[in-house]
Amino acid sequence: MMSNQEDAIFNFLKNVTEPFTVEDIPGFVQMVNPLRSDKLKKEIESMIDISRMAFKLDNKKWLSRRGFFEKIIFVISPSKLELLNGIFIPGHRCVPFANPVLMPHDYTFFWNGKKIRRTSTEGHPKEFYPYYNIFGEEYAPQYVARDNPENEFAFGYDPFEDPNEISIQTFDMRNIYREAGFVPGDSFIVRTRDWIKGYFDLEKADKSKWLSDSLSEWVKAAEDGFEKSFLLLGPGASTEEQIAYAYWYGEKRMRELPAYSIEEFLYEKNDMIENVTYGIESRFWFAGKDIPDCKGFMGTSSPPDRNAIEDILFKFNVPISEYVVVSYIRDAMFRNNNKPSIDVSEILDRIVPSVIRLPKKERNILITFIEEIIEEFKEHYFISFDKKMGPLRQRAGELHTAVIELAAKLLKTENNLSWLPHHTFIMLSQIQSHTASLLEDLDFDEEPDEAEMETMDYSLDSMIDALNDIKELIKNSVNNYRLNNLMLIQPGSKKTPKETWRSVQISIEGTDIWRKTVIPLNINLKDLHKIIQTIMGWNDSFRHFFYEVFDKKNLDDKINLEILLEQGISELRYEYGAKWNVKIVILAVHKPRKNEMVRCISGEGAVPPEIIGGPMRYKKILDAIESGNDKEKKAALMEIGQDFKPDKFDLDMCNRNLENYDRY
Repeated sequence: MMSNQEDAIFNFLKNVTEPFTVEDIPGFVQMVNPLRSDKLKKEIESMIDISRMAFKLDNKKWLSRRGFFEKIIFVISPSKLELLNGIFIPGHRCVPFANPVLMPHDYTFFWNGKKIRRTSTEGHPKEFYPYYNIFGEEYAPQYVARDNPENEFAFGYDPFEDPNEISIQTFDMRNIYREAGFVPGDSFIVRTRDWIKGYFDLEKADKSKWLSDSLSEWVKAAEDGFEKSFLLLGPGASTEEQIAYAYWYGEKRMRELPAYSIEEFLYEKNDMIENVTYGIESRFWFAGKDIPDCKGFMGTSSPPDRNAIEDILFKFNVPISEYVVVSYIRDAMFRNNNKPSIDVSEILDRIVPSVIRLPKKERNILITFIEEIIEEFKEHYFISFDKKMGPLRQRAGELHTAVIELAAKLLKTENNLSWLPHHTFIMLSQIQSHTASLLEDLDFDEEPDEAEMETMDYSLDSMIDALNDIKELIKNSVNNYRLNNLMLIQPGSKKTPKETWRSVQISIEGTDIWRKTVIPLNINLKDLHKIIQTIMGWNDSFRHFFYEVFDKKNLDDKINLEILLEQGISELRYEYGAKWNVKIVILAVHKPRKNEMVRCISGEGAVPPEIIGGPMRYKKILDAIESGNDKEKKAALMEIGQDFKPDKFDLDMCNRNLENYDRY
């Protein structure tokens, strides 16, 4: 299916409000592209089903998102902060009742038929993140940053740290709150006036008539809706999609008053659903349960109406559209500096790394396709017009190839992949999907605007960092898997936990500072906390807690390392105060010497004082010392200490401090 045909289908779905059948769409599609296909109806049905932009009423009829949500009322409850300041922050409040391509600052609200005046509100980004968390906590900073160009600049100035203050677009509600007598706990009833434009009508709810039993019924309907969506659709492509289908499966009661706001339900009124880690993203899921892992890519980048080329790639676990293939070809032309000769095999090896063995027939089909596209492009590709997109596309292509290659290598190792870190393939799938989408966006002659290019660049940086983190996790898991297999207890042998030691690597996240120690497995987390404080030279000034990497649930300080290993946990995090995060990885078996003591065996980098405010502040201090003016350098040295040397690691001093460590 051609891209303009796909656009026509989405335009149809955005505009239709009454139930429709697949037979209603082909004529609409052929208005923009008269090419006929025997498979067109099947392709359309498949696209509607996979894209989840419409709900299936029966075997023949569908209802679009717009047709469904424009007829439903919902509830928004202003926070105390909003009431105090006379403002309203749209944030995630209208999910999923507006066109998902709109940003919250695109919405318009009406009171008594009149538009509510826009205003702006200033503050630290963390004050506003809770109003965007339903999109996914990992995406909240992006929504805040994209609220206005000034925010994008502020976030881009230092990608590693939030700006001190930003401004977001809000609505001036002072007169409305005063006239309607709003107090904490009051709510708006909201009706979608125009789903496409994001227009909403507000009126105050008369909660005096809302009975608690009726609200309990709504909660039950909402829980049923989420449960059905989880069971039938899994974690979904986004939190917005999860909530949309919860309303669909929650049936009539979830769409009626009295009701809670979706915020109140998710965070206060239910005990069945919680927000959990899902690869490098988050989703809502059954409380206390992990989202199941997958093996191989989830295929979210591959279109539902795959053509012959896309089918071949999908078959070999490369779930991309032909537009991504074309983007790789553009990259080859850019790399080749527009010279006439291009190595087609080299392009194919980037798309399908050599670790994936393509049969000769499939390889020849792909090569022929690439050759045809190159021949077509020779006439109208000019490198002078690709100066800005070219480097970005090149980075995206290299990242995508690296992800495909890593996944292929993991799948070739063996059938049992239980030793891999939690959600390995989900994380790789998410990076692959986002990168493939980026490559599709870069398959155009006309370049995006500068702000969008910067956003793409930051996105690539974060995905590259995520891939490097995954590689490190896999490397550690491989080591632990091999060691655990070597340590299988033979029949008749006796295990003596107090004589079982491991080397443990302790590193400060966001820095290159690490220490490797030898520690007995019968030591508990309370004692591990003391060891960390000792080797870091910290003074136990802040609160701390340990949590397992993926579940992010606090671990009991009384649990020991041996029990963690028995539970399959070889990596955990130690959060110290609001700024410091320490990664702990249990490594190789260590044979203790006679009267062995906890000791440090290697390390790198001096540990900064705990009070300086975390890794990002530490980096800024080092930058000031290295390249700042005299005033900046003096201030930085006063903060970090005149004698501080960032590269210095004194092993003897570290172990002298540990000699005085008393875990009893």
